[in-house]
This record gives sequence, structure tokens and C-alpha cells, in this order.
Amino acid sequence: MKTIRKKTLFLLFLSFVWVVIFAQENDYEPPRTVSGKPDLQGLWSNASLTQMQRSKVYPELIIPADKIEEFTRNHHQNVRQATDDGLVQGQLLDGSDLGSGRGYNAFWVDPGTRFASIRETYRSSWITSPSHGRIPFTEVGLEMRRNFRSKFSGNDGPEGRALGERCIIGFGSTGGPPMNNVLYNNMYQIVQTDDYLMILVEMVNDVRIIPINSRHRPEQHQRWLGDSIGRWEGDTLVVETRNLHPQQAPRGVAPLSADGKIIERFSRYSDEQILYEFEVVDPIYYSEKWAGEMSFNTTSDRLYEYACHEGNYGLIGILAGARREDSDAE
Repeated sequence: MKTIRKKTLFLLFLSFVWVVIFAQENDYEPPRTVSGKPDLQGLWSNASLTQMQRSKVYPELIIPADKIEEFTRNHHQNVRQATDDGLVQGQLLDGSDLGSGRGYNAFWVDPGTRFASIRETYRSSWITSPSHGRIPFTEVGLEMRRNFRSKFSGNDGPEGRALGERCIIGFGSTGGPPMNNVLYNNMYQIVQTDDYLMILVEMVNDVRIIPINSRHRPEQHQRWLGDSIGRWEGDTLVVETRNLHPQQAPRGVAPLSADGKIIERFSRYSDEQILYEFEVVDPIYYSEKWAGEMSFNTTSDRLYEYACHEGNYGLIGILAGARREDSDAE
């Protein structure tokens, strides 16, 4: 009985905290468009030390206030920024060859320098559910990913190379869904009308044009970044995505089968931040629904064109080298 009573009191306490937080959030009045919808427009960034999945370094989702400075100072990206800016690309500090270990030194990357603050707490991962902060792949889902990599990875042709390398969509799911932060180019521009929401992604200049109050296209229309439609639920824009392109669906952060869907929610949390929530549902790839929260913060930086194809001799060189290996083998 004592155990049940303790659990009941704990749940009541959590409910009270949630009500208080929700009430505080409702006190914020977002800027609005002419038609009265919350205005999501502007330039935003999700650059952060926080990553999609939780590292074993961090035991809990919320980083304690008395640990945040220590964790921030010792994070490998901040250590890298502080110690290797003097490196020549491809070399170590003593001038020796780095080999295939890393192509960029710290000068070329911009991952962010702080952990994300969401609902007034610092987060160790974007994933909030399951509680361990890891993507709950099924064995079938993992096998599907392995089979896809085996079939479409290699140098027989350009289709074997990564989509980001081919300048089709950004690597690391920067365009989403769900939209994810990577080593650099973590900016987004949102343009909004009553009928559409447009998200321009800095990485590879991906563009998501999301119709509002529309219907999904036929299943045969498998588009890069999926088929997304939006609707307003109060002051929150809800976006549902299905039917990722077959070459994208098994890759990336959130693989999706024909039975799966991704739900995103956009809410103005403050003048400086959009609260971005997402959940992924797919009975083939995952053993349960998984979900997360991310912060998109205002930025005064400018969004520049990512001219991925200009001078992209790397892909040509890789395939030419593979054909030379084939010739030598013969």
C-alpha cells in the first residue's frame, strides 16, 4: 500500500508540474499573421551540442544545472574547437599525415557550442521517448537497413554514394523529417501563408513546401523528404509526413516503411524560440513509437546558398578510381 501511495503522490506531483508549466507557456502571446495564426516566419537555427540520440555519457534526459558547464566545457566538439583550429587539413599538429581519419579541421565546422534549452531545461538528447533516448529499431528494421546498404552502397555507380554526397538532399536528415542538426549549415528560413508553409534548409538548399488543410498525394508520388501536409490545432501547426522517396526511406535518422508516418508540431515558445516536437510511428522499423523535442532559435546570421554541385569533382574522382580498380583487377 505504501508503494502504491508513493507512486500515486508522485504522479500527482508530475501532473501539477505539467499544469504549471503549461499555464506559464500559455501566458506567452506569439506574434500573429494577418489571419491570426502564430507567425513562424524568420531565420532559425537548431545548431547545438544536443544530438538526436543520447550518448552513454549522459544518464538522464535533463542535464542537472550544476553539471551543465562541466559537460559543455568537456564536450568533444568544444574541445576540438579549442585545440585543433591550427591544424592543416589532413594533418596532425606535428605535421604528420592524418590519413583517412578526418577531412575537416575545426575551422570548417559549426555544430554549436551549447546544449539545447527546451522548456527551461538543458537536454542531453532530442529523443524524449523511449526514456533511454535511443531509437527503438526492431530486428526486422535493422536487417532492412543492412540489406539496403549492401545493395546501394559502393562505387559501381552514383546511386551507391550517399544522397548528400550526390547533392540531392542534405546528410544527417537536416531537411527531415524529423529535421536534425549536423556539423554545419544548421540554419532554416520559414515563409508562411494561409495555405502553405515553406522551409528552406541551408544544407544542400532543401526546400519543404507544406500545404495547409490539404490531402496526401497518391502513394505513387514518393517525394524527397516525403509527402507532408499541415493543419492548425489551436496555436500549433501539425505536419504529417508519409511516403518518403524509396532511396531515402531506409536511410537517415528516421527510416520509414509504407506503413509509417512522422508527425511534427511547430509552436512559438517565445520571441526567440520555436518548440519543435516530433513523433515517429512505424510498426515495421520500430518496436514502439518514438518521439522528441527540439529548439529552433532565432539567429542574426544570413542563410547562404549551398552550391553543392559546383566543382563537385570528388564524386567523379571516386567513380573513376573505382573503374581503374576494376580495370587493374581484370
